[in-house]
Amino acid sequence: MNIRIASEESSSIDEYASIPIAFEVASVLDVTQASSNDTATGLVERSLEHPYTKDYDQLRGDSPLEWANRFDIDQCHFLVAFVVENRVGGAALIMDLPDVEMLEGRKDLALLWDIRVTPAFRSSGVGSALLGAAETWATSRGAAELKVETQNINVSACRFYESHGFELRHVNAGVYERLPNEVQLLWYKSLY
Repeated sequence: MNIRIASEESSSIDEYASIPIAFEVASVLDVTQASSNDTATGLVERSLEHPYTKDYDQLRGDSPLEWANRFDIDQCHFLVAFVVENRVGGAALIMDLPDVEMLEGRKDLALLWDIRVTPAFRSSGVGSALLGAAETWATSRGAAELKVETQNINVSACRFYESHGFELRHVNAGVYERLPNEVQLLWYKSLY
């Protein structure tokens, strides 16, 4: 399959938002703890008796159409994936924005704010192509690391990042006030 990756301006946010991010949650990752110091030692997949669909775009403030209320989207870098002329995926990256806490005040850290692939094209290389372009963009701007946030309910995303060389460094339970059953997982990849 021929996947073409291009950059877009923030003025294309409507088209970017048209790519669905919803996914089925059929299992979750439980965090195993070391008994002596409570550090995460691993993730164990557990099947759910009642799978459900998760769509972060439906949460107030989380849709790309609402990002401008949280940060200056003109400072965000947008990538889009095309197969033939069909828009099949997108990624949003942020770097050096002091108001974005996830950047930890670092100028050498790039944040993969969002990545999405149309359901029919998932597991077909589109996500890998977008991630590769994101790494190239971040490296060209002097980033030493790329960071991404997932949740323990997004098993396929966690497996995706792990398979692409990301290291799970932080596991934070209870950080999502609106989503108390979800655990934040912060993944990092060295770009050197």
